[in-house]
Amino acid sequence: MSSDDDNRGGASSVPSYRHYHPYQDLKVPINNLYTLPTSPEYLFHEESLHHHRSWGENLQYYTGSSYLLGALSGGIKGTLDGVRSAETGDSLKLRVNRVLNEGGKMGRRWGNSLGVLGLLFAGVESGMVYWRGTDDMINSVVAGLGTGALYKATAGPRSAAIAGAIGGIVAGVAVAGKQAVKRYVPI
Repeated sequence: MSSDDDNRGGASSVPSYRHYHPYQDLKVPINNLYTLPTSPEYLFHEESLHHHRSWGENLQYYTGSSYLLGALSGGIKGTLDGVRSAETGDSLKLRVNRVLNEGGKMGRRWGNSLGVLGLLFAGVESGMVYWRGTDDMINSVVAGLGTGALYKATAGPRSAAIAGAIGGIVAGVAVAGKQAVKRYVPI
């Protein structure tokens, strides 16, 4: 049997030639180069013990993201209202001014409203985590209930109860959706 037979899959399982490997002398574990860990890596051991955000981080995250979402959606709605309210005979400057005014007014209003909701939610949820000593779905649902009730407390007990129920349902659906995405969507 010749060496050409060995290279083409003859009787020997080890080929008689060697593959070119330019990094062979560098002792680089090239096979492990793209094997990435699936668990989070921490710089300090204390970070691995910390499993949820602190109350200050929750406050910044919920308030900021709620304000941003409200400002963007309110700005878009206000802009569309400004475009729709254009009258015949308006100059381009007047139309642009109307669009900018409506977008800014709605953006501020919705941003402030949702920012307050985020602030209340973060406070109630952090209080529940501290009081119960655990961070789970119940805290988020109770935080939604409390946020809705506190937000509409000045409108009367009936409005506060309805808003609390809506807030609890929305928070429960959001947490359940987050769990479903974590479980069924490969990231």
